[in-house]
Amino acid sequence: MRHTRALAAAGLALAAGIAGTAAATAVPASADAPKGAYWRVESIRTSVHPRPVGSGYHLTQRNVSTHWSSPDGKGWNGYRDLGARPATAKDDAAWRADGSPTSWAYRTEGMKIRLSTAPGKGTLVAEKRPPGFRLGDEKYVSPRQLQSLPADAEGLRAYLTADVDAWIDKAAREATTTDPKARKQDWLDHRDRYVAEEAVTLLYAVPAPDKVRAAAYQVLRTTKGVDDLGDAKDPLGRSGRKLALPVRAGKGAVLRQQYVVDTTAMTVLAEYTDLKDGGKPVLGKTGVTTITAAWTDDRLAAPRVP
Repeated sequence: MRHTRALAAAGLALAAGIAGTAAATAVPASADAPKGAYWRVESIRTSVHPRPVGSGYHLTQRNVSTHWSSPDGKGWNGYRDLGARPATAKDDAAWRADGSPTSWAYRTEGMKIRLSTAPGKGTLVAEKRPPGFRLGDEKYVSPRQLQSLPADAEGLRAYLTADVDAWIDKAAREATTTDPKARKQDWLDHRDRYVAEEAVTLLYAVPAPDKVRAAAYQVLRTTKGVDDLGDAKDPLGRSGRKLALPVRAGKGAVLRQQYVVDTTAMTVLAEYTDLKDGGKPVLGKTGVTTITAAWTDDRLAAPRVP
């Protein structure tokens, strides 16, 4: 769940990219001192594997990914496959009738796909890029710029809207479609959704100051098309407020996304993604991700099995 626009691009043929940044000359009073050695985001995703296996049953896959950020903007990515299990009671019965296998393999598009009930080996890799914090699909800001983001909802909305407009202009200039004007208009029609996505990013992906995250929540909940679904609990039983982004639709595909936000810590607790094509769920793209984002003094390490 690095950024929801990436999923929209895959499911609905959207372009990625964002340009522009706001220069900061001084760190404002809203800036926060780091509360730990790293800002760590742990995401556990659960989804149904896109292809049936064995005698035709489906598997639920789980994986955990971590992103570590140091206060000066260096980054590390961790990953671990948590194993697969039959998706439903019907799938479980078919799996048992197959002899309860613990691994599966098949070929698709020249690749061999391997699945297992056992967790995989954890990995941790340093990001090879200049230090900074990612706010858009291709945009990084410095620690000073992150701390200098507007701490009021009106100012932050103006900043995020300018970012979205810059991305749309850049994407339109680089568009290779036969009708770039129509593509640009499509992006403009979904401008509010993109602003909401940027606000979501500030609620978990980067160590934004507390006041900036509070402003990001207000931007999110008051953006046109965002629905407040009321109090809710995430799959881990944590309490928050559930908000739904504007629906993204095109060429038979419909993308719906909902977030549960901890309105005390102002961090995202869970993301629910529902992508349908022709009315049918797109397996592998539809699922739920639980998120834990906070400062930590833990040492850098690959994700553990929860």
